[in-house]
Order: sequence, then structure tokens, then C-alpha cells
Amino acid sequence: MRSIATCYSEHAIKVSDSYCSGPSNQACLSQNLIPSIQNSVTCMYKAKLSTHKQLVITLTWCNNLLGQGLNINISDDPSSPFKFNANSRQFGSTKGSETFESCNSKIELLWDLSSAQYEAGPEPTNGFYVMVLADSEICLLLGDMDEKLDVKEFKTGIPVAKFSLVSRSEYFSGNALYSTKAQFCDTGMAHDILIRCSREEGSKSPVLSVCIDKRRVVQVKRLLWNFRGNQSLFVDGLLVDMMWDVHDWFFNPASGCAVFMFRTRSGLDSRLWFEEKNLVQKGQERVEFSLLICACKNPD
Repeated sequence: MRSIATCYSEHAIKVSDSYCSGPSNQACLSQNLIPSIQNSVTCMYKAKLSTHKQLVITLTWCNNLLGQGLNINISDDPSSPFKFNANSRQFGSTKGSETFESCNSKIELLWDLSSAQYEAGPEPTNGFYVMVLADSEICLLLGDMDEKLDVKEFKTGIPVAKFSLVSRSEYFSGNALYSTKAQFCDTGMAHDILIRCSREEGSKSPVLSVCIDKRRVVQVKRLLWNFRGNQSLFVDGLLVDMMWDVHDWFFNPASGCAVFMFRTRSGLDSRLWFEEKNLVQKGQERVEFSLLICACKNPD
């Protein structure tokens, strides 16, 4: 008997398929629009300590009047990962450390953004590190400067918890052209994602095009009528559901905010959405990742 994942993959669009190659690539490559500006990025990590305690750590990188900013939130409730009310730290300095009690644990933070380098968005690409310790166990370590002396002292002989990125939210403003990267699993590669909404030649209604690695995988015509929908993709051996909601672009222009989401789905799950609390109750482990893009576009 074939696996459920195999059955789903037959109806999903495969990124490596010939479907994605050919002249249709030009729909994403030929552009006159200037890409939108990325205003903030929120990354959610789940860490499992050696004591089996779970922590959810959220980092928000943003642009403000003083430059790039960083905010860290910590929670110990994995069944409600989108509610972070346990503790929040806003960093005004580019380098430092802090210790406090939260989630019935001793939390230690170390960060150094003094040499951080940025590209187009508020999230640094290199020249930085951020480290979070809970009860003397490293539960998050980001950046490429973890070999600096102050970090080495903490790393020596200290256990490292298992942590993974479970969701990423990006907020854009500007034209209806959004460019980003996403890695859908730890063993997969980082994929270039391009989302474009524009009127094509001969079309009265805007057309939504989604490209992965310069290959068009989703095209939605008559977007005025198909302003909400979803499409299954097959990327790196995983089922990925791509959903869009551009209702407010047409019917609530005052806010003009659209939402695009990519979310991995387990082959054992036949539904588009699966309650996180059910996974916790059953003790199941699965690959999980979601990318959320909130897009505000300039009026036409």
C-alpha cells in the first residue's frame, strides 16, 4: 500500500518538475517593479532542554527610527506558540548580556550586533551572535561569531539543547513584489521565493504568480474573484501548503494588507491545518515550519 504522502505528492506541484521549467519562468524573472521593503522579521524557535522542558523563543528584527532593533520573547507553553506573555526584552544597545528569571528557569542572554552586516532587511546576515541559555543550557545560538571569547566561555562544557526554527513571519510594504528565502526543513536547502501581483498583457484582472528558485509554481488568474485559495507543493520531499488571501487589497484598500503562507504538512495529516495541541497530547514528532508574509502594497 502506498503511503499517504505519496498519494498527496501526485496532486502537488513539485518544484523540481518540468512543470516549473520553460518559458513560464519569465513571468517571475522579467520585472519592472521595485521589490517591497521588508520592515520586520519574526522568527519563532522551539527548544527542548535535557530535562524535557520546552521553551518557545521568538526574535523580532525590525527597523525603527534609531536603526535596526531586536526584541526577544520567551514562553514555556508549546501548545500556544503565538502567545508570548512570559517575558520580553527590547535591546537598545548593540552588545551586552542580561540575566533574569522566567518560565521557572534562570534565563541568560548574550548578544553582539556591533559588527552586524545587513542586506535589504532588518535581520543581520553576518557579523553577529545571539545566545539564549536556560538553566545553564544553551537553547538558542544564532549568528556566525560564536567563536568570540565571551561566547567560548559560555560554550565550554555547557550542554546544548535541541532547537529548531518552526515559523517565520515577514512584513513588507511597497509594490506588490515580495522576495525572500525559506528553508522548509533542517536538511533542505534555502529556496528563493518571489511573489508578484500585476496585470499581465491581455488580462483585465491582476494575476498572482509565485516562483520558487526562479520557477513559477503557482499562477492565479482572475484574482479579483479568486482572492483566497491554496495550492499544495512538493519541496525537498515535503508537502508544503501555499495559501493566499488578498481580499483587503481589493475590498479594504485603506489597510491594503494581504497574507501569504507556506506551511509544511505531515504525510499522516489529511487536513490542511492540524491542531498543535493534538500533537503535544499524542507526543508525536514531525517536521514543521511555516512562513507567513504580510504584505501592504501601495495603492494602484
